Amino acid sequence: MDASTGSATAGDELDLDVTGVAHGGVFVGRIGDPADESGRGGRVVFVPDAIPGERVRIRLTDVGKKSFWRGEVLEVLRASPHRQPHIWQQAEVSVPPQLRPGGADFGHIELSHQRALKLEVLSDALRRFGGVDIPGLRIQPAGDQDRTETFDGSGWRTRVSLHVDADGRVGPFAARSHTVIAVEEYPLATPEVQQAALRLRQARPGRIDLVQPADGRVRVIPRADAAKSGPRQARETVTELVGAREFRVDAGGFWQVHRLAAQTLDAALRLAVREAVTAGPDADGTVLDADAWHLDLYGGVGLFAAALAELGGGRVTSVESDSRATDHAAWNLSEWVGARAETARVDRFVSRLLAEASDRERARINRGVIVLDPPRSGAGRDVVEAVAALGPTAVVYVACDPVALARDVATFRAAGYDLHTVTAYDLFPNSHHIEAIATLVRPGGSSGSRR
Repeated sequence: MDASTGSATAGDELDLDVTGVAHGGVFVGRIGDPADESGRGGRVVFVPDAIPGERVRIRLTDVGKKSFWRGEVLEVLRASPHRQPHIWQQAEVSVPPQLRPGGADFGHIELSHQRALKLEVLSDALRRFGGVDIPGLRIQPAGDQDRTETFDGSGWRTRVSLHVDADGRVGPFAARSHTVIAVEEYPLATPEVQQAALRLRQARPGRIDLVQPADGRVRVIPRADAAKSGPRQARETVTELVGAREFRVDAGGFWQVHRLAAQTLDAALRLAVREAVTAGPDADGTVLDADAWHLDLYGGVGLFAAALAELGGGRVTSVESDSRATDHAAWNLSEWVGARAETARVDRFVSRLLAEASDRERARINRGVIVLDPPRSGAGRDVVEAVAALGPTAVVYVACDPVALARDVATFRAAGYDLHTVTAYDLFPNSHHIEAIATLVRPGGSSGSRR
């Protein structure tokens, strides 16, 4: 590499000072211009497996972009005090990069510092893309007073997807690749899922999902490539628990991955709703206007819709595009007369409401709460603008991507909503992922006028 001209080729090695963390589980260094006293000159280089404050030796892997390069860490020359032995031994920096499994990209960082870095990423995204600065932003581990996170953030995955290559080899992908590698442990999985995964040696090319629902028995669900064009497999329905409440879900369908996540998010949503509405609970504990219309968008099997109903929402609609999930949601919500599940794309559902809702229906939505739990890409401008146009008293936004959340927050703010609170939850320890719940309120709105 020629540092004076900034020219390089993939495979070049260099020493890099790591100065920050970036969205997506990578860390930032710069090949600086000596003439630039600010230290901001030169080219940005993104690398995994590092910690801000470290000096590392890297090998460049991608030099095709003008704005930044990418590399892989070969050796830590000056370690951070927050570095720990990797939670997944095979992902240690001493292992060749092509043999390091993916999925635990913060596993080399002490757990409390992982959370500090995640908050830094979230805060930066909200500031840069959302236009808001939130002092005192906090992050909470999964769990409650009865069930808590493990001390090292291991053993939490109740769902694991493994891959099977053309030779029938079963395992995870190597980090940032589609190469299946053999491993001897799955430290983020529950002990039962780990044991089941290690028993898998050969299979048909494709994918294998391992799922451990509330009954504790691990289901092994093959998803062979050939099955894409063959007959559909019968799908088992399993039961998940949130407190004492049962939820039906397909074994291979969506449910929170962390063993404590559903319980954590259920409690977090209830708290967010209570904080967003302006009146305190009635004597019976209800907080929502029973005559309002409350929506749970991207509702899955009805986890949040059930919480809205229990908080006193008389009319609650869960909207989900997956018809199987909607079928389960209908059963999960069946005890509440005013709750129903609808199969629809969220963008089309809210557009139809805007076009066709009666004045009375619009008034009921206007007094209600809308929950958004979109995919990682976020709800997007069209959905956010339509939700804001419906004018609910409050929006509770459940997000698994900081940048997508921040962009949608900016759209809500442009539409007149105020960002009330943001709280983060560490539902993916030893990875860069973070969950956040944001509450947005309509100025002057009140869902406290219960009738």
